[in-house]
Amino acid sequence: MTSIDLVKKIKIGCLEMVHKVNASHIGGAFSIADILAVLYNDILQYNIDNDKDPDRDRVFYSKGHSCSSLYAVLHLMGFFSKEVLDTFGQNSSFLTTHVNHKVPGVELSTGSLGHGLSVATGVALAGKRKGTDWKVYAILSDGELNEGSNWEPILFAPHHQLNNLVAIVDYNKIQSFGNVADVLNLHPLDQKFKAFGWNVIEIDGHNHSEISAALNKSNLHAHKPTVIIANTIKGNGVDFMEHQLSWHYKTPDKEQLTNAINQIQKSY
Repeated sequence: MTSIDLVKKIKIGCLEMVHKVNASHIGGAFSIADILAVLYNDILQYNIDNDKDPDRDRVFYSKGHSCSSLYAVLHLMGFFSKEVLDTFGQNSSFLTTHVNHKVPGVELSTGSLGHGLSVATGVALAGKRKGTDWKVYAILSDGELNEGSNWEPILFAPHHQLNNLVAIVDYNKIQSFGNVADVLNLHPLDQKFKAFGWNVIEIDGHNHSEISAALNKSNLHAHKPTVIIANTIKGNGVDFMEHQLSWHYKTPDKEQLTNAINQIQKSY
């Protein structure tokens, strides 16, 4: 399966999941879907038969409210069955509507924003001190960079030369209460990371060639952690969802579900 085929399946899976149980956060699930497709299809080292394999790469998905895209890709890569995926959001299911560490392939329960990067940095430090070859990836929303808890590891990681750490910022420019620039402006985000000592790569977060090149380049820097600032579109691929704050919260009805699936199937 190519990453293009995979992202279509991820997005359709997200739509079906959130529609079924009236869940939300489809806009942010779509903005990160291309990155997840390339990361899991082409980059990561993992073992679907042993999700705690000591040699695995670690992914800390800090934007845990956008769980549907992570659950979809984990299912599609073989961590659990369609029958398990279909329990999303239901009573007694591990597939909760914020990311749950009891789900195979998930490292950390997230959803209370601002913690994923701190944990990822600590794990990267442990890996570096042990001399391991695995890498640590932290996937962050742009809005959660308002949290001071992120800026401690942003300072800490370069000091310890954690070149095994890659932060990926889903920079879709919209957070829960408005545009990022209006709520708490992050610009110039690249210069902020550079000033703290990070290797900075900025990309189109929907261009699979750019995503792949950036992830591969992140392995080459000898003395710095890398941040990939991925410029994305909230609700990417569905015209009535793109750039719309409302799809941080809304659930597609039956007509919108059909329309969105049709658009996703034609958009790549």
